[in-house]
Amino acid sequence: MWYMKFETTIDINAPAPEVWSVLADVTRWPDWTPTMNEVRLLEGDRLGAAGSAEVRQPKLPKAVWKVTEFDDGRRFAWAAGGPGVHTVGDHVVEPLGADRCRVRLGIETTGAMSRLFWLFAGNLTRRYVTLEADSLKRRCEARSTRTEEVTSS
Repeated sequence: MWYMKFETTIDINAPAPEVWSVLADVTRWPDWTPTMNEVRLLEGDRLGAAGSAEVRQPKLPKAVWKVTEFDDGRRFAWAAGGPGVHTVGDHVVEPLGADRCRVRLGIETTGAMSRLFWLFAGNLTRRYVTLEADSLKRRCEARSTRTEEVTSS
C-alpha cells in the first residue's frame, strides 16, 4: 500500500483564536482562497466532531469530507475517499504568543491508487495546500489589522 504526504507550515501575525475562527468556518473558505469553489456542510451550521461537508474545488471532482478528529480551537482532520485512495486533510493552529500563531496544513493519501493520484494530481495538490496557507495568512492578518484599528480609534 502506498502512502504519500505533503505538509506546509506558516506563521501568522494574528491571535490563534481568530485564525481558528477563520479556518474552522469551512463554508466561508471560497471567500478567501481560490482553491475552493463551494463548501457546504451536510449537517448543522458549524463544523464539529461528527461533521461532514461537500467540497467543490477547481480541477477536482466533488468530494464529501468527513471529520475524523476535532479539537475545537486547535485542530481538525477530515477524510475523503475515492476508488483506491483514502485522503486525509489536517489543519492545526498552535499559539506562539498572544498575537501570533503557527498553522500547519497537510494532506496525505493511502491506498492502492495513492501513487497514481500523486503522479497526476500531486503538483496541483501541493499548490493548493500552499495557496490555502498563504491565503489564510493574508485573510487573518488583514482581519487582525482591521480589529486593531477599530480598537485603537
